[in-house]
Amino acid sequence: MTDFNDKQIEILQVAENLFAEQGFDGTSVRDIAKSANINIAMISYYFGSKEKLLEALILYRISDMRLQMENLYREELTPIEKIDRLIELYIKRIHQNKGMYQIIHFEISSGKRIINCDAFNEMKKNNLEVLKNIIKEGQDKNIFNKDVNVVLLPTTIMGTYFHFQMNKPFFKDILNLNTQEDINNYVYNELTIHIKQTIKALLTYEK
Repeated sequence: MTDFNDKQIEILQVAENLFAEQGFDGTSVRDIAKSANINIAMISYYFGSKEKLLEALILYRISDMRLQMENLYREELTPIEKIDRLIELYIKRIHQNKGMYQIIHFEISSGKRIINCDAFNEMKKNNLEVLKNIIKEGQDKNIFNKDVNVVLLPTTIMGTYFHFQMNKPFFKDILNLNTQEDINNYVYNELTIHIKQTIKALLTYEK
């Protein structure tokens, strides 16, 4: 199910904020119902359980990502331009939904409960296929090296971003990032530029 009504979307957004602030275990269905100003029965009716609500949240947040990636691949751009745009898309997407990504990765890594992440994994596989196609296009034009470890490129992109997020107090201090707007500007400009330079260096380096 990817077509959610307004009330379901409202519940998902409330749940996402609470999960990000209090953790999945620290948030009860009662907390979600209270914040969304609804009764618990409505959450059960729409989602069945807190775990199913999290699975619905994953679907809600990734439902249009596949389309965006495939549209990018079909655009009349050079392979280098496509890589730049792909990184911009990745960073914007992750930054805008960082709460959800933190929740998902914690749940997957902790293994404390069974969360059906098939849709999330399918999205990652699809993104990787698009990336492989862009890299191959660049290799066929002798722009990119033939021996690129494509599987680890998303790890490099997301790892750099999440290292920044996990050490935000340190970076706020040394970079004078005093407001959320300062942080957003830094992420969308300097950090994104650094990641682009890193990925393009990996794609074009000479042994």
